[in-house]
Amino acid sequence: MHTKNTRQGLKARLDHMFTDRELFMRSHGQVRFITISAILQKRVVYSVVSALAIWLLITLAMMFNQLTVTGERLALAEKEALVNSTESRVASYKRSIDGVAADLEQRQDALDQMTEQFVGEQLETADPATEDQPATQLSENTRKISAAFPEAAHLAKLEARQIAFARRLTTAAMQRTAQAAAAIRKFGLNPDKLTKNSTAAMGGPFIPFFNNDDQHLHPTLERLNLALQKMDALERTLIAIPSGKPASSGMVSSSYGFRRDPFTGAGAMHSGMDFKGPLGQPILAAAGGKVTHAGWKSGYGKTVEITHGNGLMTRYAHMSKIGVTAGQKVEQGLQLGAMGSTGRSTGTHLHFEVRLNGRAINPRPFLEANTDVLKIKAIARQRASTPKRSESGSSRG
Repeated sequence: MHTKNTRQGLKARLDHMFTDRELFMRSHGQVRFITISAILQKRVVYSVVSALAIWLLITLAMMFNQLTVTGERLALAEKEALVNSTESRVASYKRSIDGVAADLEQRQDALDQMTEQFVGEQLETADPATEDQPATQLSENTRKISAAFPEAAHLAKLEARQIAFARRLTTAAMQRTAQAAAAIRKFGLNPDKLTKNSTAAMGGPFIPFFNNDDQHLHPTLERLNLALQKMDALERTLIAIPSGKPASSGMVSSSYGFRRDPFTGAGAMHSGMDFKGPLGQPILAAAGGKVTHAGWKSGYGKTVEITHGNGLMTRYAHMSKIGVTAGQKVEQGLQLGAMGSTGRSTGTHLHFEVRLNGRAINPRPFLEANTDVLKIKAIARQRASTPKRSESGSSRG
């Protein structure tokens, strides 16, 4: 009932608004009357309202469509951004993988160079059975990348093998260092003092080993490098120690130390050992080194002196002739000349001295080294004399 009354009230208002209207127009003295009916007015108003409604609907539809398109574009932009971000992360990880691979290749170059420089070949004491043992010191980058990309896990395995190999090589180098130090002590010498002499004079231009800005070795490689350097220094020191017999004759006519002078009979200090033999018997170098004197020396007659490094020098005196020249490099066992009786001598013999930092020391321990010491020295000499690939002109592929 209320709704019906409302409709009737609304109709009454519209009827009141739209009533028949009469308009008059005067033209050339004539008056014309135009009547606009209520129905026509309603039709015009309804048409305008309908047109506005249709325009409004079309506008709303276009706005909705525009909003929909904008939303789709935003969603597409977000997807593109996500794809770009993913591609960026993939590219970043790929660069990381390439970086780790380059680091591992560089580390392998370092291992190869250290092995060639100090060993020549893999040390016999290294155990290949432990090569596949996992290493606990993988780099942070390798752990992250191998965890994120299973296909890059082989990098972690390669790094683990490199570290395991470096550890075995370090252990082997430390063992050989200990053996060389023990052998040097059996000669009555202090290995620490001798190696200090060998490293006291070093220099040269700085040439980076790596091409990048990071010049730091992996801690395992750093320990290996230090162990190999110490091994190399001690073994080269051991090689320089005279242990070969300077003459084939084993007859010692006078030992090192206090004796009565053969000319005056007074007490005197004899600074070497005298080996008796026939005139012309070959005199041999007791160790490799450089001839620093070859000629006449007061009291010693015709004399050859060889400097072996680390403060060690051997002297061969009273020779009948000299077969080497100053500045010449010689190896152990090379003939230096012939036995004689030149200088202050009472008969044909060789006067043999060993000096450390200019001071004469007893040669006997050097000439009576046991088989074990000589074996260690022979192994060290073989390693030092083995041509390295870098020295022989070959290169890594």
